Amino acid sequence: MLDKVADRAQTIAANDAMHVDVLIAGAGISGIGSAVHLKDQCPDKSFLILDSKETFGGTWETHKYPGVRSDSDLYTFGYRFKPWIGPPIAAADEILKYMGEVIEENDLNPHIRYGHTITHCSFSRDTNLWTVEAISKADGKTLHFTCNFLWMCQGYYNHNDPYIPDWTDREKFKGLFIHAMKWTPDIDVTGKKVIVIGSGATAATVIPAMAGKASHVTMLQRSPTYFFCSPNQNELADRLRQIGIDEPTVHRVVRQQIMYDQQALTQRCIDEPEVVTEELKELIRLYAGPDFQFEPHFTPKYRIWQQRLAFVPDGDIFQAVARGEVSVVTDHIDRFTEKGILLKSGEELEADIIVAATGFKLSVLGDIPFEVDGQPVDWADTVTYRGMMFTGVPNMAWVFGYFRASWTLRVDMMGDFVCRLLKHMAGKGAERVEVQLRPEDHNMPKLPWIEEENFNPSYLMRDLHKMPKRGDKPEWRHNQDYWQEKDDFPKINLDGAEFAYR
Repeated sequence: MLDKVADRAQTIAANDAMHVDVLIAGAGISGIGSAVHLKDQCPDKSFLILDSKETFGGTWETHKYPGVRSDSDLYTFGYRFKPWIGPPIAAADEILKYMGEVIEENDLNPHIRYGHTITHCSFSRDTNLWTVEAISKADGKTLHFTCNFLWMCQGYYNHNDPYIPDWTDREKFKGLFIHAMKWTPDIDVTGKKVIVIGSGATAATVIPAMAGKASHVTMLQRSPTYFFCSPNQNELADRLRQIGIDEPTVHRVVRQQIMYDQQALTQRCIDEPEVVTEELKELIRLYAGPDFQFEPHFTPKYRIWQQRLAFVPDGDIFQAVARGEVSVVTDHIDRFTEKGILLKSGEELEADIIVAATGFKLSVLGDIPFEVDGQPVDWADTVTYRGMMFTGVPNMAWVFGYFRASWTLRVDMMGDFVCRLLKHMAGKGAERVEVQLRPEDHNMPKLPWIEEENFNPSYLMRDLHKMPKRGDKPEWRHNQDYWQEKDDFPKINLDGAEFAYR
């Protein structure tokens, strides 16, 4: 191990590693937002953003399937520092346009290196520096960067390798089989029989976009999902604009209103789930008709707060079902056939195109090999500090957002925290900070990243063993509660016993 470290050090010296104060991994929604906060709050810090893609956008650049759109409102999914002036639910190209404006307005382009895939990260307590290896797609060369602080903003799933269950005889299907993440714009569904496997946000997006073009679309699901139907508009925003309120104020007020409403809804899902479920059904009936039947295809088996509530603008998928353009089948796949899919019930569904909307594979810190002082980091052996820092791993933060609220809310909040931490280190003359268990924490149980009772989507449950551990105290878990964290984060005592400085 020490020989490998020495060899790497010699290679880096020979290549004259570029140094910055802060290196940000990822030019998606997290990385771009974090960079703006860093530039604004710590203008003295030099920084770079590395991204493996040829452009910015992350998730919104990866997905090309029909109708791709946000499943959170853009007043809270957008950044707090840039007003959103479009509809609450936005298409991918609208989100990319918004992000491009953020990059341009904050002069981030000189700081971004596209086509750079990070392949290794190592920290030395001797130098208090991270060394980051990256391969340049332009020429295939391995480049080296050093930084004082590493800000991981690369997301939490594998953009190149989606999750596809091991279905029997899939290769026998004579039509086109494709995962939604691998969709290309040249695929034409016009006049085709399409099966979409899945019932989550991706399925709820792609199905109404295909309905009316395809001869018929079938949503094949193992179990139903909860949906929230609402017009794709915000009455408060429209009214404020009508009376001449400026856009920054509209954004701030509407953002606050939505967060207040979301908190109330989340609490009601816990306190009175049956009532909320009936209210969601009534919203669906507004679009699908008063006689719409929920059994058996739209009655989920899990409790309403255990998975993300899928937002359906204008109830579009239910309108398509009501028009007869979409049918829903709840069953299990026995095997694939030449013509389509044979179900456990014995029914065969025929298709020209089968789309797997079956989710993704969890990626912990980009699946990048990490080392600290020459020793490999196993994230499952670490304990998380509030879901963003990790025991035994100095000078690093990972942006991991919210499941029930917009991801970007935590991007903004962590931007404040990391910048405050960097300024605190400078004030102390410290070159290193790492989180550590306090004396009262050493007998604390080491538990899975999140309680299954709290949140249990399949992608997380499949690979939960790869994630860092949590404790049973607020400091040592990501509680997934924005409304609590927005009050707690500004009060974090950076001189608390959980922070060790050198």
